[in-house]
Amino acid sequence: MYHSVIHSRLFATGSKGGYVVAGGGSWYSRTLQLLEPNARIWVNVPGNGYVGVGIVSEKMVPVDYFKVHDKDGNEVPIIQVSEAAASLNREADDPEKTDYLVRVDWLKTVDPRQAIKEKGFFGNQNSVARPRTAKWNYTVERLKSRFGIE
Repeated sequence: MYHSVIHSRLFATGSKGGYVVAGGGSWYSRTLQLLEPNARIWVNVPGNGYVGVGIVSEKMVPVDYFKVHDKDGNEVPIIQVSEAAASLNREADDPEKTDYLVRVDWLKTVDPRQAIKEKGFFGNQNSVARPRTAKWNYTVERLKSRFGIE
């Protein structure tokens, strides 16, 4: 299980589009490489709390290569159909700066204004972390209960 940190604006878009995103520098995007298909991910919006839990379905790709279905069912780059995705950092010629997306099948999400936050929850500033602390175990058990996830 992984912990992910994401900006609330990007989560709101990604929860509808089936992805998480990080980028703007390798420090932010590098940890997305930890996310493998079938991994469970718990998403935290800094300052708000936990807003989603999902299963990774595809590894990270640069925003320019992330495909979705348009209104006619055709598979197209997300930047062609999403204003939010088109506004991401698309410096495809510089892999250090571009934004990367990881496809996620959401099990449960909440609006960032209803984020789940409790005293004692695990927090981390990395885009993705694989915690192994008692605090993380406590956080996951509480989140499972609050989200209604087995």
